[in-house]
Amino acid sequence: MHDSREKVVIITGGSSGIGRCTARLFASHGWKVGIIARGLPAMQATAQDVRDQGGCAAIVEADVTDTAALEAAADSIISQLGPVDVWINCAGTGIYGRFDDVRENEFQRVTDVTYHGTVNGTRIALRHMRPRGQGCIVNVCSAIAFHGVPLLSSYAGAKGAVRSFTQAIRGELRLEKSHVRICSVFPAAMNTPFFSHALSHMGWPARPAKPIYQPEVAAEGIWLAARSNHSELFITGTTELFSLATRFMPGVIGWCVSQLGMERQLTRDHRAIELCEPTLFHPSDRVRGGRGPFNHQARGWSIQVWLLGLRQAICMRIRKMLRMTH
Repeated sequence: MHDSREKVVIITGGSSGIGRCTARLFASHGWKVGIIARGLPAMQATAQDVRDQGGCAAIVEADVTDTAALEAAADSIISQLGPVDVWINCAGTGIYGRFDDVRENEFQRVTDVTYHGTVNGTRIALRHMRPRGQGCIVNVCSAIAFHGVPLLSSYAGAKGAVRSFTQAIRGELRLEKSHVRICSVFPAAMNTPFFSHALSHMGWPARPAKPIYQPEVAAEGIWLAARSNHSELFITGTTELFSLATRFMPGVIGWCVSQLGMERQLTRDHRAIELCEPTLFHPSDRVRGGRGPFNHQARGWSIQVWLLGLRQAICMRIRKMLRMTH
């Protein structure tokens, strides 16, 4: 990515949460931003965020489970903004409840959006990037990919599949000796509207497990992943420790995770109850920001992201100095 034109990023699920914060961050760095999501009012709000940062935005309504609609949306954005340099698969949805309480069509919908939506987005991104021989795909995964959590069986299965799928595609690109990159990023629990949008069979709305981070932290991690050679990027130290523990102490982690019963994953907070609006099958009419209702518990920083950013800045400075000397 060394041409002089403005770069283009396309974000699925960019109308709220991590996607919206990521759109804002890329725009602040001078990128053109394409947004694909289901709800027009929320996408318009994200587009305004982009313009407030001095950026250029294009929005198209599409469901990531509809391959034809998603491809048409990508074509429309590219015709408006130019060739895509980074594609971010950020769309996802979830259901809280015992496996036996989750209906088959509900489980299928979570899988279709969270996993198949990522597969569809990756396929379309590769069609545009392979002929040019450049580009980066970032698949937003989750710490839950390392070990499933009770009451989140559909989401855990989908995110585990996203990780393995991304690894497989990365291997294929290496076999091709392609310069197109693909990576997964692994946020911890984030204070996003995901929990307001998730369908709950627990009798009360869902909440994230502590420690909780603000979605801007995840956006910073995605920005770093898009501009580096990471194959997998842990957005917080919590996620990295969790991944290591599942590898070396699987029995202990399995027992600890099993203690996350229903009471520890639901909230009776009046603000969270007011904002609860499941969007499994239909988009919300409300315009959500990047953040959810758990601001008082969420951290706005991550030492892990700060160190990764510092390392990347030092490496870029060294490369720049080496080019100048030659």
